[in-house]
Amino acid sequence: MHTVSKKVLSESDICDQCITPAIVAAGWNMTTQIRREFSFTAGRIIVRGQLAVRGQRKRADYLLFYQPNLPIAVVEAKDNNHPVGGGMQQALAYAEALDVPFVFSPHYSSA
Repeated sequence: MHTVSKKVLSESDICDQCITPAIVAAGWNMTTQIRREFSFTAGRIIVRGQLAVRGQRKRADYLLFYQPNLPIAVVEAKDNNHPVGGGMQQALAYAEALDVPFVFSPHYSSA
């Protein structure tokens, strides 16, 4: 069997092959508790004179729900070209914007 180095996997590949299976194996329900590529805005409305625009759209790789409409964790993936913890600052910002208490930014070795 040919194995591919995780160093060459894209962020999406890492989500599909490593993170999603790990979340499901930990007991999270794919249908009711896991939202992948969850889009949201920071909620800020920027006013310039008579023009009002919403802030830049953001996307969390995963949002985990304890119950429907009760998000509990943000999981932010990065490819292996980023340093360990490279997604943590981004996950923390998303968690603050979404008022979510837990953040995770898994890192997989390139071995």
